Amino acid sequence: MAATTTMNDLLITFMQDIYYAERQILKALPKMAKASENEELKNALMHHREETQGQIERLQKAFEALGKRARGQTCEAINGLIEEGDEIVEEFKAGSVRDAGILACAQAVEHYEMARYGTIVAWAKAVGADDVARLMQATLDEEKKADTTLNQLAQRRINQQAVRQAA
Repeated sequence: MAATTTMNDLLITFMQDIYYAERQILKALPKMAKASENEELKNALMHHREETQGQIERLQKAFEALGKRARGQTCEAINGLIEEGDEIVEEFKAGSVRDAGILACAQAVEHYEMARYGTIVAWAKAVGADDVARLMQATLDEEKKADTTLNQLAQRRINQQAVRQAA
């Protein structure tokens, strides 16, 4: 097989990475929500699950715009981030401290997604794939909003509750 060498190839490789990641996240979010005690956190995670379904559909449209079939490529980074969340759930008893850990792991996933989507948007623009850039920008905006929601929840409530619980 010939080595991939073009920016289009690199763009597609990163899209395959995030496509795999989104599908894994879709499976992980309900588990994280179930392990959370804080209702706002549960709701935020399940709301983002709904958004993730739309993001997968957007990725499929982006692949179509490039004349490619949507398929994932194993993303060890997202596997590691999800595993980290699973470890928090296993190692910490239910309560505010576990919720703070779950929230932090969810934010790590958001930050990974924002990095990937930001790159994909920039590269799509660079290669003239304006439809792809527009679709992925919509997803990037959702990921930023999800991160902001989680950050506000952490600062407003969960971190303080976790400190009180641990005291």
